[in-house]
Amino acid sequence: MALIAHYRAMARNNAWSNERLLRACLSLSAADFAAPRVGFFPSLAATLNHVLIVDLYYVEGLESGRTSRRHFETEVPHPRAADLIEAQRAVDRRLIALCEALSGDDLARPVLLDRGARGQMPETVATVLPHLFVHQIHHRGQAHAMLSGTAVAPPQLDEFFLDEDGPALRRDLADFGL
Repeated sequence: MALIAHYRAMARNNAWSNERLLRACLSLSAADFAAPRVGFFPSLAATLNHVLIVDLYYVEGLESGRTSRRHFETEVPHPRAADLIEAQRAVDRRLIALCEALSGDDLARPVLLDRGARGQMPETVATVLPHLFVHQIHHRGQAHAMLSGTAVAPPQLDEFFLDEDGPALRRDLADFGL
């Protein structure tokens, strides 16, 4: 699989994983979604909002060539899972569209990351995309573990790339509009 094709698949995997995880969270009460849990962030709501905020930060940078710290002004912009899933779907669609439009020349395109007190850090599309995908996987794994401590079973998130995953995956992608 060529690198750009891999990025496209990762963008779809990201949207599919977010959709499955957030749909499971829709079954939680508001109190359970916000309840204190063990993890880097103190709740499912905080963890999954962090995923959204960082997605917005990097997708904006990938689209425009520079990031803005404005996304970090509110730690939990969507305390309700129903609102969060809609916001996450929107940024996931943007990431898919961005990856679908990539060409080989785009990989070297500069992205200036606003790192607050550390200043503006130059990166490229080729370094920002894998960083974003790893960040998403890292925090979704934490949310998955948190969800296992509730009455809602965490969804399977690792059946995506193998040929044997194809039939079920195609149904999910169609159901999710991906």
